[in-house]
Amino acid sequence: MKDIFERNFSEQELVRRKKLEKLIEKNRNPFIENSFEKNYTISELFEKFNNFSKEELNLKDNENILIAGRIRLFREAGKKAIFANIQDQNSIIQIYIRQDEIGEEEFEYFRDLDLGDIIGITGTMMKTDHGELTVRIKKYILLTKALKPLPDKHAGIVDVEEKYRRRYVDLIMNPETKKIFIGRNKIIRTIQTYLDNKGYMEVETPILQSLRGGAAAKPFITHYNALDNDFYLRIATELHLKRCIVGGFEGVYEIGRLFRNEGISTRHNPEFTSIEIYVAYKNMIFLMDLCEELFRKCSLEVRNTTKINYGGFELDLSKPFKRWHMVDAIKEVCNVDFWKKMTYQEALKIAKKHNINVEKHHFSVGHIINLFFEEFVEQKIIEPTFIWGHPREISPLSKLNSEDSRFTDRFELFIIKREYANAFAELNNPIEQFDRFVDQIKEAEAGNDEATDMDIDFIEALEYGMPPTGGIGIGIDRLVMLLTNSESIKDVLLFPQMKPRGK
Repeated sequence: MKDIFERNFSEQELVRRKKLEKLIEKNRNPFIENSFEKNYTISELFEKFNNFSKEELNLKDNENILIAGRIRLFREAGKKAIFANIQDQNSIIQIYIRQDEIGEEEFEYFRDLDLGDIIGITGTMMKTDHGELTVRIKKYILLTKALKPLPDKHAGIVDVEEKYRRRYVDLIMNPETKKIFIGRNKIIRTIQTYLDNKGYMEVETPILQSLRGGAAAKPFITHYNALDNDFYLRIATELHLKRCIVGGFEGVYEIGRLFRNEGISTRHNPEFTSIEIYVAYKNMIFLMDLCEELFRKCSLEVRNTTKINYGGFELDLSKPFKRWHMVDAIKEVCNVDFWKKMTYQEALKIAKKHNINVEKHHFSVGHIINLFFEEFVEQKIIEPTFIWGHPREISPLSKLNSEDSRFTDRFELFIIKREYANAFAELNNPIEQFDRFVDQIKEAEAGNDEATDMDIDFIEALEYGMPPTGGIGIGIDRLVMLLTNSESIKDVLLFPQMKPRGK
């Protein structure tokens, strides 16, 4: 039986390992250094020195430049000089080494380096005859020996699956990938700064929860040994954040991972990042305004414009987002009027006429309205649109609309056929909330495996009194996709979950 620890190395990998052995024999172990003090990043070198001419750099005092990075290109200039490129986090710069300046032995060791090796350099600034800013090496040290070769710089990572499995290689080879994750970081920081400046507080709530709640989704289940009980990875942060509002905080938010044991696609990942925001004394309209402002600020920070091009569609986020009642949208798109009060059987008859399959036993008129929206309206929405007025039956945590109790003060934001946010005026009546949870239990018994559990502790929290509150959840991953023009959610997750190789 083949030893599971046995590895088959390529010819290049074997060559690199032999080089490493020789280095160790010569007391030049590249893994022994534990630091290298840089005084510049490569970007800072370009900012400071790129505007100087070749002659001006030659006349400047020879300041010692200390930089470090990964070798990305080698080009010998005769037998006694070498040009190379090194790359740090944000940029690439050319380096130049001469045998008569560094010594024959050090020059030969440099010549024996490989693409991917990480080196530290002490040198001075110069420009070539072609005007390219370059670091002239006075001294160098090999900090890390790369034992695997990088992909071909032109072909890159050919297998898309490998791009996600070996994200670290993708980051080395593809500056556009790195740009996406720098953009992601900017988006999150922009949101935090905006909310902090409003006086809202970022908090942390439990990832392991004893009950399913806050959303309709299939959970991941694990066993908590110390408590000898099954727990769920959270599907939402909602119920704990609303407890914070009960406790007296008037604006809280959390950016964190949520887990829903559902399908994987270009738009869905079972582990994803969301922000939920809860603000006391605010309503659904306030949340719409806040959501619009957040999207604009994030776009300006990442793209320096509110204009975006995504999926072949051009949009301008500076324009007011459309606000469309779900029933009005259905009526306009397929000429079915759900403002008329009707029985479930009447709604079922309309559904069958429009080839809507209603097969779940727990469904009601509200569920059928939502099916119509998903089937006929959702894929027609291009411009940023708040769809509001969701049926009560699909909104167990939302306040009822004061003018028509069949519907709730809830909205979802859709842009180019995709949902980006979900918000509502929070239900703060503990008696009604208890009844809604009972309805959810009945749905679960009728076959709805996404129904939420009865959360008595949350009911008791509401019994202490929660002020009128607006709450919103925004999908961070989808927002990053939109603002970085990324087609797949895997493109904006540093390390997406993948099927095991060969399956």
